[in-house]
Amino acid sequence: MNLRDEIETLIRAWDAYETGHGGSPIVDFDCAPGRNTAEPAADRLSIYRRLTELRAGATGALADRLDADLAYLGALLGERRPLDDYVRATQGCGTAGWPDEYVEERAEQARAACADLGIGWGDRTNAELREAEGLLDVSEAPDAIRQATEELEPVVREATGSTAPYRLTIETADVDAYWAYWLDGAGQDVRLRLNLPNVEFTQTGARQFALHEVLGHGLQSASFTAQAEAEDVPWVRLFSIHAPLQVMAEGIAQAWPLFLLPEDKVLIARLRLSHYSQLILAEVHRAINDGTPVGECADYVRTAVPWWTDKIIARYLTDRGADIQHRSYMWSYPAGFDWFVALAEAGGDVSRKVLQAAYRAPLTPTDLADLWPDGPVVGGPGSPVRLGKPPVF
Repeated sequence: MNLRDEIETLIRAWDAYETGHGGSPIVDFDCAPGRNTAEPAADRLSIYRRLTELRAGATGALADRLDADLAYLGALLGERRPLDDYVRATQGCGTAGWPDEYVEERAEQARAACADLGIGWGDRTNAELREAEGLLDVSEAPDAIRQATEELEPVVREATGSTAPYRLTIETADVDAYWAYWLDGAGQDVRLRLNLPNVEFTQTGARQFALHEVLGHGLQSASFTAQAEAEDVPWVRLFSIHAPLQVMAEGIAQAWPLFLLPEDKVLIARLRLSHYSQLILAEVHRAINDGTPVGECADYVRTAVPWWTDKIIARYLTDRGADIQHRSYMWSYPAGFDWFVALAEAGGDVSRKVLQAAYRAPLTPTDLADLWPDGPVVGGPGSPVRLGKPPVF
């Protein structure tokens, strides 16, 4: 058994242990279903020791993956690394953050995009944008997503060069978590779950989530499966949200509308608002891990994003400060989103090169930087860990 297969066998044993004890799954998408199967591990510490042994002989993509696994499992065992160290080990990028001036620039883009639709900036911004998007009953969501997927799939395939098949299943869930939509699966089987308590469904939202979940995560993962079936790939074929492919995966999924539908004013307004919101969450992600009191963090978010309720803000703060898994994973959203927005705005040959590479292999932030050396720093160019004055219009 080669090193990659040993790693996969151990990850499967770890996944079986966690799910068997009520924990979060380790494997979120399986690109090698039925391969390197394993019995549940006996305990976390034995897994940690074996990961450490395998790391001694690993290089390249396998070393990156083992570093992420060791950091995340170490956190589950009680280790509390500084945020930047933890995110570098798991997501593969730093947490330097973005200057206030840059956040203000992106805020102005979002404000202007909303104003172009006659939408003001305040506690009604999101509700008014939802109305502009065309409200739908949640029962209409599966059909709307499938229709949007059918319309947009040829454009995504042309942009990425992917010919991989996939089979989509849409289910509903009722989970107390931040997410409204979640995608996982194995091989060519893709499952999209709609978390009913958090779903506010719209016609524009159908296009957004067809791009994000189905044609972003789903088609991308199925494409990796097809690549893994065609050749002996050098990367671990089990994907986890604590590992360094997530910056690429979440970045491209969030930014797809800017690449493909830049003339859709309503959808682009939603994208600009989401991009700005993620930059605000990045600020409090760093601040709460640096010891800033939770009240100051909450006040900053409430001023910067006045349409979010205390319930929403509490969830976001908990995810970024107290949740071991999300303390890593949530950074992939602003880091990846910002990088891919910049790529879409740059356009040209580099954009096409990155999009096609991103559907052939799971890219790390280092891979992204190699593909676009002139691009922005993944995770931000640097800013003091402090909560400045949020943009107010």
